Amino acid sequence: MAERNLVHGLHAVRWLLKRNPERVRQIWMQGGREDARAQEIAELARQAGVTVQRAEGKALEQLAGKVVHQGVVADVAPSRTWNDAELLANIEGLAGPPLVLLLDGVQDPHNLGACLRTADACGVHAVVVPRDRAAGLTPTVRKVAAGAAETVPLATVTNLARTMRALKELNIWLVGTAADAEKSTYEAKLDGALGIVMGGEGEGLRRLTRDSCDFLVRLPMSGAIESLNVSVATGMVLYEALRQRSSR
Repeated sequence: MAERNLVHGLHAVRWLLKRNPERVRQIWMQGGREDARAQEIAELARQAGVTVQRAEGKALEQLAGKVVHQGVVADVAPSRTWNDAELLANIEGLAGPPLVLLLDGVQDPHNLGACLRTADACGVHAVVVPRDRAAGLTPTVRKVAAGAAETVPLATVTNLARTMRALKELNIWLVGTAADAEKSTYEAKLDGALGIVMGGEGEGLRRLTRDSCDFLVRLPMSGAIESLNVSVATGMVLYEALRQRSSR
């Protein structure tokens, strides 16, 4: 029997049923949920031939742990990473302006998992990491991501700078983060076709990655600490981009 790989939450399960229904093996839904969103998930599952089993709240907690499961948990086949060509093809096929997160050498799986989770919350279309000297899609990453590893595509590319050039050819502006940048995130325009480029732990952006960005921004810092954890910094930049895109 295949090992269970669980995703929870109405948005995540609905997204999988609409985009990748073949990956959904089974769904557990809390008894008594008859609202519109639950009914939509049940109908999507029926169309995909996926079994929906009713369960009590305690049973769902035993499955997913003490998380905000919103009354629905799904067992799904684990996602796989995109390659360079798949990334570009999927980004080019989007109807609206793309939002891509590029991580330049994030090596801590906990940081990658946290970045994926925030990327899901902010509507990021893909997260890009280099193949070498960076964390990959490990069990630890999946656990920390709390389901986001199954809903946000992760692209593993052989050459990050080359991928950045290819994204520019799709009219995507690339904004890097650096402490010495002139503009803050609040002063920059982050509402169009955008790639946000974050550096790895300690080193930050490598020189070639930094030079490949269209412009740089800094996070406003008022305290004594000069830098933030990469997953925290990523969340701050993504949420400013989300704010601007939402107001647009």
